[in-house]
Amino acid sequence: MAPRAYWKGTLKLSLVSCPVVLYPATTAAEKTRFHMINRETGNRLKQQMVDSETGDVVESDQKGRGYELRKGKYVEIEPEELEAVQIESNHTIDIESFVPSDEIDQRYLDHPYYIAPDGKAAIDAFAVIRDAMKDQERVALAKIVLTNREHVMAIEPLGKGLLGTTLRYPYELRDEDQFFDDIKSPKITRDMVELAGHILHTKAAHFDPSKFKDQYETALKALVKRKASGKTIELPEPEERPSNVVSLMDALKQSLRGRGGGRPSAKSHGRRTTGRGRAAKKVHRSTARQRKAG
Repeated sequence: MAPRAYWKGTLKLSLVSCPVVLYPATTAAEKTRFHMINRETGNRLKQQMVDSETGDVVESDQKGRGYELRKGKYVEIEPEELEAVQIESNHTIDIESFVPSDEIDQRYLDHPYYIAPDGKAAIDAFAVIRDAMKDQERVALAKIVLTNREHVMAIEPLGKGLLGTTLRYPYELRDEDQFFDDIKSPKITRDMVELAGHILHTKAAHFDPSKFKDQYETALKALVKRKASGKTIELPEPEERPSNVVSLMDALKQSLRGRGGGRPSAKSHGRRTTGRGRAAKKVHRSTARQRKAG
C-alpha cells in the first residue's frame, strides 16, 4: 500500500491533463537520531526561545518574524503581510518546455518525488504523456507550488511512473570560480596521467547503489545496542599516520602494482570501503565522549 500522498493535483501538457499524486522519493526514517537529555534525570530536554539581549524567555504569542537590515537592526514582517506575497497553489503541474537531460546541471537538482496517476480515469492520459517523453528522450520542465513557494520541476519517465525533481534557482548556487580560481595548474608528465588512467581502468564498474553501505549508521546502531544492554564501550587505539613521504610517481606505481592494480572492480569496492571503516571507528571516539547523552 502506497503511503499518503504529499501533493495532489493535475499534470498538464497543453490541452492534455490528468490527475496525479506526488510522493517524496526519499526518507530519513531509518536514520539513527539522538535527543538531548538531562544527564541527572534522564529526561528529554525541550528548547525555549530566549531574547538575545535580555536573556528572558519569550512566550509563543510574543514571537514574530524579522528580516535583518543591518547588524542588530530588524524590520518586522507580519503574518498577514507574508500571506499577501504567498503564491496561491492552483494544484497544477504545468509543463512549459522539454529539454535534453544532459543539459541539466546536476547542481540544480534538489528534492525528488514520485509522480503517479490519481485514479483509473487518469491512467490513459498519464501513459500518453509518459510514453511520449520516453520516445523523445527529453526532460519536461514545469512549475509547481509546494508549501507556498513556486518551484521549477524536472520531470522524466521512471518505470511505470514519472520522477519529478525540484530544481534550485540560480541564486541558490555558489559560483565555482571563488573556490577554483586559486587552484594552480602544475606541469604533470604524460606518464603520470597514463598511470592514473590505468588505475581508473582497474576500478571501472557500473553504478550500483545496493553496494552503498552506511558504515557510520551501522556503527551508531551497534553503539546504541551495546549501551542499552549495559556493555562497556571500548575505544579504538589511535591510528598511526604514515610518516614516509612518497613521491607522486611512486604512489601511482605502487597503486598499480599493489593496492589499486591488477584486481577486478568488485574487489576495488571492498578496498574503497576501508576509508569508510576508518570513519566508522571515529564514531566510537566521538560518541564515547558523549555516551551519556546518547
